[in-house]
Amino acid sequence: MKTFRYIKLNGAGNDFVLIDEKINQNLLITPSDVTRICDRNNGIGADGLIIIKDDKVSDFEMIYYNADGSTGSLCGNGARCAIKYAQISNRIEGNTVQFSSNKIEYSGEIINDKVIKFYLQPVSEIKINFKLKAFGQLINSYYVDTGSPHVIININDILINSKNPKAVFEDIQLVPVDKIGREIRNLPEFRPNGTNVNFIDINETHIKIRSFERGVEGETLACGTGSVAAAIIAKLVYKKNAPIKLITKSNAELIVNFEMGNNEIVNVSLTGPVEIEKEGQYSI
Repeated sequence: MKTFRYIKLNGAGNDFVLIDEKINQNLLITPSDVTRICDRNNGIGADGLIIIKDDKVSDFEMIYYNADGSTGSLCGNGARCAIKYAQISNRIEGNTVQFSSNKIEYSGEIINDKVIKFYLQPVSEIKINFKLKAFGQLINSYYVDTGSPHVIININDILINSKNPKAVFEDIQLVPVDKIGREIRNLPEFRPNGTNVNFIDINETHIKIRSFERGVEGETLACGTGSVAAAIIAKLVYKKNAPIKLITKSNAELIVNFEMGNNEIVNVSLTGPVEIEKEGQYSI
């Protein structure tokens, strides 16, 4: 039996089980353990699991697992939760933090006790206006890799009924995110690893967003890297200026900021709320 101490944090709706290696020495967590821990019926329940390790170069190292035990991609809201934990575990002095994940260096900032900013790497892998076959039709789509791959779809580009070319979704709450998201996530063009799928409704003051996340294999209450991807498309296609406000499925507010470089988008940041849900001990 494995017994460990954990803390559960919530970033704009995304929830994560966080395990501090310093507190849980010699604990080996396997992908199958992650699946059991993140199970909402039989485990603690979460969108993902984060392991925090001390690091000789930066303030800490973040190892991130999706709920299905897969790893290797960036989680924006998970990173913001890890930054918050670095503060409460006294790993940092002041309001700035440096850390690594997947051997890439990142930074962040403590805005206040409830708001955390995470700085992403520059973004250059973008694809505009291409068609994906899903939901019985060809859907105009966009693609941005923000450390994780994301398809972005404006809900006004989806026909409610493929036989009626005038009937499109005008309310994001009516979009069958799980159905369309799962279909696109598994399309051949995104194999072998698949993609995340984000649906957006652009208003004058903000963007509403709903996200289907691979690794969770369903809709989540928020997606940080997906929100960054959506904001970039809002700038490139719909001429919205940064900073851009997004409202997630959880009704939380995320702010994405960035600058346009020559061949890439730079100074990319994701800012939003983080809260501690609970702490405890768990046995597998």
